[in-house]
Amino acid sequence: MLEQVKKILVESANVDETKVNMEASLKDDLGIDSLDAVELVLDLETVFDIKIEDDEISSLVTVGDICKLVEAKK
Repeated sequence: MLEQVKKILVESANVDETKVNMEASLKDDLGIDSLDAVELVLDLETVFDIKIEDDEISSLVTVGDICKLVEAKK
């Protein structure tokens, strides 16, 4: 799961691949702002064929949070 999420982060938010790990903070470590986050959620929904609710977006703080949410939705 991490590798798939990492690929999406690198492609949609131009994140440095070497900085992506389960504990990486989306905002502090990877520099993802609110616009990047919206794009990221859209890409996650498309790639994994899931629906991420607006209230779930605020709980996505780390890369690990994304992986857990996607796993739960699949």
